[in-house]
This record gives sequence, C-alpha cells and structure tokens, in this order.
Amino acid sequence: MNTSIQVADLNRRFAIADCLNFEEIADGFVVAKIVTRHATASIALQGAHVMTYQPTGHAPVIWLSKLAKFAPGKSIRGGVPVCWPWFGPHAQNSQFPGHGFARTVPWALVDANLLPDQRVRLEFELIQSDATRVQWSALSTVRNIITVGPELEVELATTNLGSAAFELGQALHTYFEVGDIRRATLLGLEQCEYIDKFDGSKRKVQDGAISFTQETERIYLGSHGYCEIRDPSLARSIIITSTGSQSTVVWNPWSEKAEKMGDFGPDGHLAMVCVETANAADDVISLAPGATHRMAAQYRSLKH
Repeated sequence: MNTSIQVADLNRRFAIADCLNFEEIADGFVVAKIVTRHATASIALQGAHVMTYQPTGHAPVIWLSKLAKFAPGKSIRGGVPVCWPWFGPHAQNSQFPGHGFARTVPWALVDANLLPDQRVRLEFELIQSDATRVQWSALSTVRNIITVGPELEVELATTNLGSAAFELGQALHTYFEVGDIRRATLLGLEQCEYIDKFDGSKRKVQDGAISFTQETERIYLGSHGYCEIRDPSLARSIIITSTGSQSTVVWNPWSEKAEKMGDFGPDGHLAMVCVETANAADDVISLAPGATHRMAAQYRSLKH
C-alpha cells in the first residue's frame, strides 16, 4: 500500500480527536502520535515500537538517540524494541538477526481506544510473511498492547496455534533516559544470579545495587518483577514492574562500543540504560499448544 494512502486509512479508522493521529516521519516510516493530559508518546508501526514516552511534568522516561535512523527494515536506536521470538543470537542459524525479527517488520494496528480515564490503548499484531516464516515456522500470533497514561504499559501476548509446544525467548529491550549513568544506580536485583556477558558469560551473584562504570551486559535470572532506576541527576526514580517475566537484562555499551555503533551520538551512552523485561537464557518459555503467554511491564516516573 502507498504510504500516504496507509496514513490516510489509519487516520480514518483509528484517529482520536486531540489524542491520536498518524504521520509519515520518514520515507515509508509511519508513526502514531499520542498527546493526552497524562503524557505524550510516539509509536512506530514497524516493530510496534514505542519510540518516545514523556509523562506530563516529567523528563522523558524513554530514551531515543538523536541519531536514530527511521527506515523500513532497520532497527531503531532507543525506545522499546521488541525482541521476539528469540533473545540474543539464534540457536541454530547465525544468519538470522539477533533478538529475532519482530522489531524490524511491519505490525498491523488492530485496535485503538481512549479509555474512560483518558489513557490511550493501542493493540498491534505482527504481520507474518514468507520472510518471517522462514525464520520462525511455529504456528503462532503475537500482539503488543501499549497503554499510554500516567504510566507506560507494554504487554506482549504470544499464542501457540499449533499442535506442538515451542520455546519462546523474548524481551522488551527498553532504553530509559537518565541524567548521567555514572551517578545512577539500579535496585531490585540484589542476590540474583546473573550471566555476565561482558566477562565471558561467567555466572555471578549480584551484591548490592548495580552501578555503572564500564560496559555492562548481564542477564539476571529468576528476577522478581521489580526494579528501580535511582537517578540523582534528574532527581527521580523510574519504577519498573513486570509480570510473566523471569529474566531482567541490564545493558549499557559504554563509550568504545557506542562509538563503533555509530547511532548513539557523542556521550549518548551516558544518557541511557537498558533494563529489559525478558524471558531469556535459562528462563525461556515452553508454550503449550493452544496456550497464550503474556509478558507485561509498567514504567512509572517518581520525582524525588
């Protein structure tokens, strides 16, 4: 479908006066724009990818790189990328994209509503194609339900439509905005076992709060659905609560790796940290035939 026709069709079917509209922000790249008394947000139809979220009266909660590229088939640096249906490299085929294909393919908007409390809820479903079926043959559907209000809520719902169970790895690869990562700490993962990807995948146990002084890439196993990013530079905390998730991934590329990536910008790594609601490594899900697994996260900004 021609993009201008697609945008007109989306606005005809789903726009909500003074709350929700759709725009083409780059060639072939369509975004839902949300403005309410609670917050502003933008969501790309590619990947059902939350790009920005800022509650009214607060600094942005979600970090988006100033150098992020918006192009069909290309991943976006920042926001809330959806890693699905595997996390990390594919177990059998190294040619398949890391973290799955969900974040770089089109999703269909199937529903949009203004709720009685003035939150806006959008529901997307991944559009399957010959290209996705080559990478993932399991009969399944996945939906991303995004609710924009005083908090941001994101829920991935995966249904097994086949006759055999399959293994599911997934993550909400969320980039959070901080004033200075060198001053921020992450609480809630104390005493959790983790896989330290920066240190040869050694297994360790977290001692106290997490601080950031170098590249960090860790998969915390058996985590308990609550984290707090304590950010003295912005005089706030970001509270992350989750359900249906057994893992938490913590990532910051630090300066050398960020520079090689090319889309972080100067010192961009100092303004972000990824705290990912996930089912990864030891914690992948075995999804039975006919079953639906829901993994959800809520993000809330609290001023100090």
